[in-house]
Amino acid sequence: MKIAFLADPLDSFKIYKDSTFAMMREAARRGHEIYHFEQGDMVFANGVVTAHAVKVTLTGDADDWYRCTDRVETDLGEYDAIVQRKDPPFNMEYVYGTYLLELAENQGARVFNKPSAIRSHNEKLAIAQFPQFTAPTIVTSNLTRLRDFHAEHGDVIFKPLDGMGGAGIFRVRSDGMNLGSVIETLTEDGERTIMAQRYIPDIVHGDKRVLVIGGKPVPFALARIPQAGEVRGNLAAGGTGVARPLSERDREIAGTLGPLLAARGLLLVGLDVIGDYLTEVNVTSPTCFQEITDQTGFDVAAMFIDAVEQEVNG
Repeated sequence: MKIAFLADPLDSFKIYKDSTFAMMREAARRGHEIYHFEQGDMVFANGVVTAHAVKVTLTGDADDWYRCTDRVETDLGEYDAIVQRKDPPFNMEYVYGTYLLELAENQGARVFNKPSAIRSHNEKLAIAQFPQFTAPTIVTSNLTRLRDFHAEHGDVIFKPLDGMGGAGIFRVRSDGMNLGSVIETLTEDGERTIMAQRYIPDIVHGDKRVLVIGGKPVPFALARIPQAGEVRGNLAAGGTGVARPLSERDREIAGTLGPLLAARGLLLVGLDVIGDYLTEVNVTSPTCFQEITDQTGFDVAAMFIDAVEQEVNG
């Protein structure tokens, strides 16, 4: 197969932990041709979406890990699969990219995850579809409602709807210290919608990333444990990743959401679970492949490429 990865620049990859690299390595091991292009390489002209892409050869060298051909403009419908691995922020440029990929689907391109499904599942707000698994939550730009929510629950996490890696997340305890400043800043004085959730004490045991591929859960989660003094377990915020078998509750959540999200075109999903509660549904560029594989021996990338092959070949 010819598999094209829409991703950030290759030079930005930290290959010792990068999930996209793990996908590429497994695809190459199976003899598939690997291509790479960035969002800015896509063009719609004369009714067709093309991309200036390079063919990638993996060298096996940790420092100088790839070789590329010259960029060639290619109709996206010519690839057997396009794997969307552009990292957030999920801004309007990201949205425009999904529109271009959706046009490419009309040319026969197979895109994973499905562009329209990515747009339809805000990674924070998607949990609202599954209230049976969520802690008390409010989504609003109204300062009074946010203050009332804090007064009711006492210990609250406030976060933007378009953040990543733990950026912009604040905890306000029962004393209300800095409550006004936090909600005014995050909402831009009531002009921007944000999310607030009751604080979940189980965060001290880790913010678990449960990967779901083709509707089925990877049997191990990566618990991202906050460093001392932090409320964020994100690896980008200094958290430590510890792989653990899925709990019964993890399996219940993944078993409920997995088939439904797969049917919507989301081949790869990263569910974030704290304690017994679902906190996010990650659909843009879920990570943690290599951490889970390195610690457990379960080959997550192989499971993912299996799913891509099955989708393409039927």
